[in-house]
Amino acid sequence: MRTSTSLRRKLISVAAVSAALFTAATTSVAAAQDSPTQEAAVPAAQAEAAPGTPAERLIVGYKSGAAEAKSNKAAEADAAAKGEKAGEDLDFERRLGSGAALVDLGENLSRTDVADVVAEYRADPQVAYVVPDRLNKPLATPNDTEYSKQWDLFETTAGMNVPGAWDVATGSGVTVAVIDTGYVTHSDLGANIVAGYDFISDATVGNDGNGRDSNPADPGDWTAANECASGDPAYGSSWHGTHVAGTIAAVTDNGKGVAGIAYGAKVSPLRVLGKCGGYDSDIIDAITWASGGTVSGVPANANVAKVINMSLGGGGACSTATQSAINAAVNRGTTVVVAAGNSNANASGYSPASCANVISVAAADRQGNRSYYSNYGTVVDIAAPGGETNSVAANGILSTLNSGAQGPSAENYDYYQGTSMAAPHVAGLAALMKSANPALTPAQIESAIKTNSRALPGTCSGGCGAGLADAAKTVQAVSGSGGSTGGTTFTSTSAVSIPDNGSAIESPITVSGRSGNAPSALQVGVDITHTYRGDLVVDLVAPDGSTYRLKSASSSDSADNVIATYTVNASSETANGTWKLRVQDTAAQDTGRVNSWKLTF
Repeated sequence: MRTSTSLRRKLISVAAVSAALFTAATTSVAAAQDSPTQEAAVPAAQAEAAPGTPAERLIVGYKSGAAEAKSNKAAEADAAAKGEKAGEDLDFERRLGSGAALVDLGENLSRTDVADVVAEYRADPQVAYVVPDRLNKPLATPNDTEYSKQWDLFETTAGMNVPGAWDVATGSGVTVAVIDTGYVTHSDLGANIVAGYDFISDATVGNDGNGRDSNPADPGDWTAANECASGDPAYGSSWHGTHVAGTIAAVTDNGKGVAGIAYGAKVSPLRVLGKCGGYDSDIIDAITWASGGTVSGVPANANVAKVINMSLGGGGACSTATQSAINAAVNRGTTVVVAAGNSNANASGYSPASCANVISVAAADRQGNRSYYSNYGTVVDIAAPGGETNSVAANGILSTLNSGAQGPSAENYDYYQGTSMAAPHVAGLAALMKSANPALTPAQIESAIKTNSRALPGTCSGGCGAGLADAAKTVQAVSGSGGSTGGTTFTSTSAVSIPDNGSAIESPITVSGRSGNAPSALQVGVDITHTYRGDLVVDLVAPDGSTYRLKSASSSDSADNVIATYTVNASSETANGTWKLRVQDTAAQDTGRVNSWKLTF
């Protein structure tokens, strides 16, 4: 929601790619695990010295007690032995200043050959790490003429650290559906636009002379005074969807305009907002179609989106109808990112910000504080740059736009502020992650964004989720180059009935194979059927009996079911042991059951 350069060069790693080429296989546990298949998810770049070039050397760090850590002769013998097992001719080349061994792999090895060698080293308990000897070269920052004004991408204080992610992924192969006002032609964006759809069924709202059709072009959403409601002033056209799309995937390094966060991705514009807004029914159909579902009267989607951005919303908690559409989209493998809202209020009273199974995004200003307009609260998952233009326009978010006050005119660029601007930062990040690791599920994407965020440098009264999204750290994590994917999941699928106005029930999960304490952003996914969720109190019980309140009872929360993911700071708890979900119905006349729940570390 909107409330209304000079070229620099630096030395960057060609791929701030994997610091570890593979992720070790997950240890079996008593409870069912929903971990991704690690080898299938490893990007090709992780066995490469540079994109498209398999590594010719490995850097091997041995544990301090190993003979190979001190003796070149022992390291040489170890290289020969591991090469023989992998069917390759390996040579110890030299000892690095750090004490690690540089191992030559020879020439003409494929990525698979390199992976085989890495597997041998990783299987050795005396090996602390094994990484490719990566090729580095000087790279220019994007030559887009307005890039220097995009503080939200690169500034140290409150930027999202995007350039560091581009060494790993650009969004290639991913389509992002922008469910918004549609798209007005812009030369700095057009090459990354693919077919979408106009889902506005009311011709008056559509403002294009008809109802639904295959043309998502934005004719403008201007209004006359009092046209939408008595007392409303006149508004010019916002070109809102085009601004959002530019943040996600403006064409980059083309010598003009701005840079997009996932500039290798494609954007499918889906038009649901026109004069005076847009209806839930049209938005629900757009969510369904974008994620590959079927909508009567609408042709099959040839550009199914793996990420949906909805920078829109209205008052009232998430409806069952909207939640159902979101759940179905997520079950198809599409990550849904939404704006938290611009009312400086608790986001729990707004939709789709309060829906479960979404990534709800608050806005931060250029100093890293919660923007004065941004909604907040426990339903917010993460913060991202949304800017503030009330005092200085350049402190807003610069993106693609149009100068037309009513219908389209000349293309241009302008600064906007809003959680509408924050949400596409996270949608772009999700596209980068999916490009780096196509096997990621929506739950893993959300978890990794939260786990790898950094603390807001400023203040956030009311709650801004896990912190400020960090693109470089998150993308490196899911591609295997450091950080935490939050990808190991322990699940209970044993249904437990919840008695009406009765004693608390507990559902256990036994966690094993972990080391140390649980994370500070432990993800607790809950699927509870209940006809009046306001009756329910939900707690997480740690192995030592400590409890963490996930949900309190509320007489005003009359919606059905609890399908949500909660973030718990469990860093003081030992990870291994039996964790429990404790649920109690505190009022009469409604029953329910725990269908399943999970812990993602």
